[in-house]
Amino acid sequence: MIRTLAITQDLHVKEDVPLDHLSDPSIKWFWVDIASPSEEEAKVLETFFHFHPLAIEDCLHLLQRPKLDYYEGYSFLVLHYLNNNTLDVEEVDLFIGENYLVTFHFKPVLSIETVRQRLLQHPSGFNKGVSYIAYAVLDQLVDDYFPIVYEIEDKLNEIESRDAKKSIALLMNDVFDIRSDLLKLRKTILPMRDLLYRIINSERLHIPADQKAYFNDIYDHLIKLTSMVEANRDMTSDMRDNYLSLNANRMNSIMMTLTIISSIFIPLTFVVGLYGMNFDYMPELHWHYGYYIVLGIMALMTIGMILWFKRKGWFNVNK
Repeated sequence: MIRTLAITQDLHVKEDVPLDHLSDPSIKWFWVDIASPSEEEAKVLETFFHFHPLAIEDCLHLLQRPKLDYYEGYSFLVLHYLNNNTLDVEEVDLFIGENYLVTFHFKPVLSIETVRQRLLQHPSGFNKGVSYIAYAVLDQLVDDYFPIVYEIEDKLNEIESRDAKKSIALLMNDVFDIRSDLLKLRKTILPMRDLLYRIINSERLHIPADQKAYFNDIYDHLIKLTSMVEANRDMTSDMRDNYLSLNANRMNSIMMTLTIISSIFIPLTFVVGLYGMNFDYMPELHWHYGYYIVLGIMALMTIGMILWFKRKGWFNVNK
């Protein structure tokens, strides 16, 4: 689908202008959005705009790393967009010319639709030129990262408030899932941050002086996002270490319990085994009270070992 917005010399907005009418002298500049294109629509990049084959190749072969390339008469940007539901990375390509902006993407991008509707409702934004619309698209793409990061923060806070003693395996699974999402975010945000640094320091990308501050603001947002992602990653690391430590303590407690039980039964097993050998000449076997004496000895051994373990502090190992 190809959609166009154009602003005339007398600052009127025209929507869905045919491509072959965009060269009309009455049009000051225009924005062409190529969304989910068919094979024929994708050919417009070559047949109508005559973009460089390398730039077209980058558009058609996903996913390219966020970057800024310069060609004669225009600049080419590769941006990354995150799907809020799946955290899948989508590519958005921008061609910025002297009097035009072309956006190209294979899947619907909410950020672009948001900017388009905003401009239709408030056409004054068109007065600031192509670079401002490019800023608006880039700014909206970056702003759409924030709800994702905030949602992850909320999940972490919810996990932190749970009772870790109830289901440590479930907690660990949730923490690892969130950590995986944070790694996806980090892999997306860091290249975008580097790209913005190139944009604001570029001398070949013609950005009016009064609009430099806008791009600096996007860069600040990416710095903030990077800090938030790193802080949340550190938080997941701490939670993971705490849960692993808690699990290790549980295992130690279990092993201590089993050790105590085994230690108590070792001498009892020895006594039972000794008198279970069935030799003919064992005097104790013929004692009238021999059975009760052996039971008493075993009971005393058990009580004695329990008292000794208690004195050594084995029962207080988790306190």
